[in-house]
Amino acid sequence: MKRPCLARDGLLVLDKPEGLSSTQALGQAKRRLLACKGGHTGTLDPLATGVLVLCFGEATKVASFLFDSDKRYRVTVMLGVATDTFDAEGQVVARREVAVSDRDLAAALERFVGVIDQVPPRFSAIRRDGKRFYEGARRGDLTEPPSRTVTIRAITLRERAGDEVVLDVECGKGTFVRSLAQDLGQTLGCGAHVKALRREAVGDFTIDQAVPLAEVGPDTALLGGDLALSRLPAVAVPAFLAQALRRGQSIYIGGRDYEGWARLYDDAGGFLGIGWSERGGGIRPKRLWVRGSHVEPLGAGG
Repeated sequence: MKRPCLARDGLLVLDKPEGLSSTQALGQAKRRLLACKGGHTGTLDPLATGVLVLCFGEATKVASFLFDSDKRYRVTVMLGVATDTFDAEGQVVARREVAVSDRDLAAALERFVGVIDQVPPRFSAIRRDGKRFYEGARRGDLTEPPSRTVTIRAITLRERAGDEVVLDVECGKGTFVRSLAQDLGQTLGCGAHVKALRREAVGDFTIDQAVPLAEVGPDTALLGGDLALSRLPAVAVPAFLAQALRRGQSIYIGGRDYEGWARLYDDAGGFLGIGWSERGGGIRPKRLWVRGSHVEPLGAGG
């Protein structure tokens, strides 16, 4: 028998528990919310806990904007032990003595701040020829994913207890904290892996807003989808032009000279969706809400 579902629209900042993949956490949240349609906004490893922003209904149209958001993590790195997955769930491939001073550690961490090249783990969800890399890795394929350029904005050493190091990491899209731990171990000459990982922020969404999965239910309130777009300029659209947008027509609003994505609201405060603002005042509808969402605009018209 097909489960009942509701057309729920909005965002849920989930505090993902350890042991679930992002897809599994989404599935459980959907069932608890009785939501018909949902998606997550970026893979979080089963070992990891913390912020996983889920989009439901109309809000799935903003997911791509969250994929590109910066992330913030607290990670515990175990020095002296390397694993094949670069985290505590993998098989140990090397053990070495740790002869690393705090000064050595600080100097090594500095080398990873900025724009760097990084090779993702073989045990990752990156695709090659339509298949996930972890699928080949589980069969013994030693092929590594291609390197990628990522940005690490800051690394802060929070504490060190023997061979365990706790770091705060702020990074851009596509960064693998597991690879950072692996590369740090290689730089120090002792090997390393991620022992524990907690994501504390995705863009403007923080762990303070997160709801534990066990507390999610049919009555759990969702956040407005436009909160994922808070860094985009807001445009207030008169009622007659809002109707044109809803019909898929481009509109013109004078006095604007901005090019790029914009949040669109009607003059009653209803969120219309996302448009492309052109220099000269034109606005083209791109991802409009079929069901209106009445929210307070997040700022004055841009």
